[in-house]
Amino acid sequence: MDEAPDSEWITAEVSTGTTIIAAEFDGGVVIGSDSRVTAGEAIVNRVMDKVCRLHDKIYCSLSGSAADAQAIVDIISYQMELHGVHMGQPPLVRAAVTCVKDLCYKYKEELSAHLLIAGWDHKYGGQVYGTLGGMMIRQQFAIGGSGSSYIYGFADSTFKPGMTKEECLKFAKCALALAMNRDGSSGGVIYLVTITSKGAEDMIITGKDIPQFYED
Repeated sequence: MDEAPDSEWITAEVSTGTTIIAAEFDGGVVIGSDSRVTAGEAIVNRVMDKVCRLHDKIYCSLSGSAADAQAIVDIISYQMELHGVHMGQPPLVRAAVTCVKDLCYKYKEELSAHLLIAGWDHKYGGQVYGTLGGMMIRQQFAIGGSGSSYIYGFADSTFKPGMTKEECLKFAKCALALAMNRDGSSGGVIYLVTITSKGAEDMIITGKDIPQFYED
């Protein structure tokens, strides 16, 4: 069926109404997101992986305009590869965060994207940063996207410093699942990446493995 030419979703900017999260644990970090991409009220992708690699042990999760966020990832991942070659060692997490901060500030009028960046390096260990415009803030955990407003209470009451890897994974899974239950722009599956000194480990949580907090 043809849509009327004035249908709003045809001209709407494709954006990631989403939920993203990153958290530190004893020895590393966990970073994750849901997988739903929306354009206005339309769901245009149910299984987009919004956790992206910037370098071997540095990842980011995306919210805001999908096109803007993916453009930032492409630019920063290229810069990190060059930086690593130039330095002769893997880049620090702060190097990636600083590049994102500078890029977002320089084009703050043109770009609409919020990235959480998490990773591990030999100097500072596991780190989580929030970036928005020209801001760069290190946090023990950070959440973002349209679903984050539903889970601040849960996150504040559940997160604790020095968690184990398993505790941090459970915290991230439950936070994302709660947001997906409440936020119409969040949904699909859960993508998680765990980053330690040994490298990055991907995980996809689907179907009945997604935590449930009540019966339908």
